[in-house]
Amino acid sequence: MRETSVKENYFEMKNVFIKDICAGDIVGDIFLVAEKNMATSQKGSLYLNIRLKDRTGEIEGRIWNNAAELSRVFNKGDFIRIRSRAVSYRDKLQLSISEVRKSEDAMIDPCDFLPASASDIDGMFEDLMGFVKKVDTPCLKELLHEFFEDEDIAGRFKKAPAAKGLHHAYIGGLLEHTLSVTRLIDMAADHYKGANRDILIAGGILHDIGKIYELSFDKMIDYTDKGRLIGHIVMGVEVLDTKIANIENFPEQLAMELRHILLSHHGILEYGSPKRPKTLEALIVHFADDLDAKVNAFQEFIEKNNDDTDWTPFHRLFERYIYKGK
Repeated sequence: MRETSVKENYFEMKNVFIKDICAGDIVGDIFLVAEKNMATSQKGSLYLNIRLKDRTGEIEGRIWNNAAELSRVFNKGDFIRIRSRAVSYRDKLQLSISEVRKSEDAMIDPCDFLPASASDIDGMFEDLMGFVKKVDTPCLKELLHEFFEDEDIAGRFKKAPAAKGLHHAYIGGLLEHTLSVTRLIDMAADHYKGANRDILIAGGILHDIGKIYELSFDKMIDYTDKGRLIGHIVMGVEVLDTKIANIENFPEQLAMELRHILLSHHGILEYGSPKRPKTLEALIVHFADDLDAKVNAFQEFIEKNNDDTDWTPFHRLFERYIYKGK
């Protein structure tokens, strides 16, 4: 057995991460409460079932003694410092928790609890702004500056994930995904005769802009109320219209084609698109978006199941096993 507890200090530093915990460890550290439910054991005793997370993963926790009393100490979404023992139950690791106290949000480094892009965020943003510089159409260039010279939008855009779970589900994921889609679109503009590069670049950069409001990402990645009720496609068109209104004499035809790209980028009605792509640029943006999202999802699933086997477990959303190769 090895001790993995951390000394108490003013800054609530985190030293123990879930990926490093082994059965038998005594674990004393800070975790984010992702789920919390009271349950009843087979003997009729109350116990608290919680799911804890940090940037490296999630782990189940159980509070067997004084469950009702300790339940009042914290809620879902709180940071807590625990004292526990790691045990293996039905071949799955969980923490048997004996002590718990709530930690103050202001004393926590959120980077310890949310996964982040492996790429440099400022570097990716600079690369994306390089594509803005390549736009020749004055009103489109001005529109993109309207978005990214807005400090609130730029700040959210740099941090936001691209999704809750399927692809690029980490801090900086939306920026990483958008930059990748824009690079694909830039190549497609050279390859396909008749494609309008400036509309493609603008549409590619803005296609998921509504996700900065659809998702919350301060403590954990989840949908906002507006995200669940309205969704990023409609919210993206709303903010697009707001920014277009700030530009004098913005061409209505161009505005309509940009709206169409945002409204159709999911491709089919079943995937949430109010419209299917009906312009060449909308079709290219849709397939670039779809390709990048699915490649990232494949890569993430393979990385998550990086063992000695040639195949991943069954992927529920893709409805297939994925071959990892020899």
